[in-house]
Formats: sequence, structure tokens, C-alpha cells
Amino acid sequence: MSDFETVAATENQAARRGPSGEPGTPNQVGAANKPRSLAGDAWRDLRRNPIFWISLALVVIFTLMALLPGVFTANSPNDCLLSRQHAGPSGGAIFGYDFQGCDTYSRAVYGTRASLLVGALAALGTGIIALVIGMLAGYFGRWVDAVLSRVIDVVLGIPLLLAAIVLLKRVSSDSQWARIGAVVFVLALLGWTTAARVVRSSVITAKEQDYVAAARMLGAGNSRIMWRHILPNSLAPAIVVLTIALGSFIAAEATLSFLGIGLKAPTISWGQDIDTGRIHMREAATPLIVPSAFLALTVLAFIMLGDAIRDAFDPKLR
Repeated sequence: MSDFETVAATENQAARRGPSGEPGTPNQVGAANKPRSLAGDAWRDLRRNPIFWISLALVVIFTLMALLPGVFTANSPNDCLLSRQHAGPSGGAIFGYDFQGCDTYSRAVYGTRASLLVGALAALGTGIIALVIGMLAGYFGRWVDAVLSRVIDVVLGIPLLLAAIVLLKRVSSDSQWARIGAVVFVLALLGWTTAARVVRSSVITAKEQDYVAAARMLGAGNSRIMWRHILPNSLAPAIVVLTIALGSFIAAEATLSFLGIGLKAPTISWGQDIDTGRIHMREAATPLIVPSAFLALTVLAFIMLGDAIRDAFDPKLR
């Protein structure tokens, strides 16, 4: 028996024994011989990462705040009295009132809904565009890849905020849903390039795998191979990028609303409240600080969550 065979036999015997040296059960043997997967290793790293749990907790809190704002505050954001202008904390308003006599904390809580809605819808639209273009460019290659890659380069060279300002200036409707739809459309139209590049790289790697060659030999067409075999194995990197992009979209919406060309009343937005708080900050600082803190924590939570997931799935860091 060779040295290699001797070592392998010793390892197999050890795997068949329990912790105390007794013969192991079939479950123990199966667990010892079970191959480790990338997802399993990633989850094991995420469980040990405190940043992942902190960011996930913040994301859950802000999501619940957007869905059930009444759980976090009993006051209405539209219950405003000029007699309470810049008044201190009272009657459940833990951060006092703004220049219109509105509860500062209540407006920040209700502003979560619009910001997360815009960010989530923009990330969804971005993901759809990125998946289609990235899949086509990575799978077919050649002239298809060359044309789509040049399209990606052109869109990537357009400053997102500058183009968004130009496009949204032409939206004349003050309807709540029309403004939300316009902001989502512009952010998705201009923000898909990074995710498309990630999808393209993943597809190029996945299409060289043996399971794709086996599917092609069995007679599977291009559409079936792309959407049934390659797509599921290319989603993880795209989801990580879109998680980070969601935080960026929330910041972009707040910036556009701050400039007065994003969301407008009666929609409650952090950007609007930050702009109003900036104007009256000498009278009271909390109407500026509270929505700014909500915005910063939300953006930071999504970016930290995306970074933690990306690091866990990156084999170069193992």
C-alpha cells in the first residue's frame, strides 16, 4: 500500500469514529464526508461577524418602521400647530417640534416609508436591467458583448445626480406617485451599470463550467441554459451589489428631495425635512439632526450589510 493510500485509509477510519474514538454513527460519518459548500462557508463567516448582525438589525428595524410606522410613534406627522413652533419635547414628541409645529420624530419615522420604497424599487429596476444586459453580454460574447459593453461604458460616464437633476426638472406633475415613479425610473435608468458588469463577469465564469456543457450536450437551448442553469449561479454577486446600491439610491433620493426636484409634499421625505431644518437650524437643531441621523443610519446599514455579505462570499478572503 502506498503512503497516500495509507493516509487516506487512516482518515476514513477516523471519520467513522465518534469524538471518544468509538465507531461513529452513519449520520456522523455522512457529516464528516459531506463536502463544504460556498454558501455554507459564507453563512458560517456571517454568523461570526458582528457587523453583519448589527447592520441586519438596523435594516429590519427601518423596514418595520416603513411598514408599521404607528408602532414606533403615536403622533401624526401632519398634526401641526404653529403655537408649538420649535417647542421642546412634550406630548410624546421626544425630539420636540419643527418650525411648523410638527413632531420631528414622527416625521422622521413616516419619512422612512418613501425613502425605502424608492430605494427598493430602484434596486429592483436596476437588477432587472443589469441581469438582462449582463446575461446577454456574458453568454453570447463577441459582437453582442462588444456593443453592450460600450453601452455600459457610455451610461457609466454619465454623472447620476447631474443627469437625474436634468431629467427630473422636466417632470411637472406634483402627484405623489408620479414623483415617486419618476425618481425610481431615473435612478434605475442610470444606476444599473455596476451590477451589469458584475453579472457579465459571473456569467462568463459560469458558462465555462461542466454542468453547462452537459446541458448543451443534452440538447438544451440557449434560453434554458441561461435562465435555468447560469442565472441561479450568477445571482449572489448581483444581490450583494444591489444591496449596497439600495443604500446609495436612498441617499440619492434624499439629495434630490433636498434640492427640491425629488419627492414633494404631501410625501414626507428625509431630504425635504433636512432642507427645512437647515433653513431654521438657528432656532432649533433637532429638526435637522433627527432626519439626518435616520438617513445616515439607513444608508450605512445597507452598505455595511452588503459589504459583510460580499466579504463572506469572496473566496480570496478565505
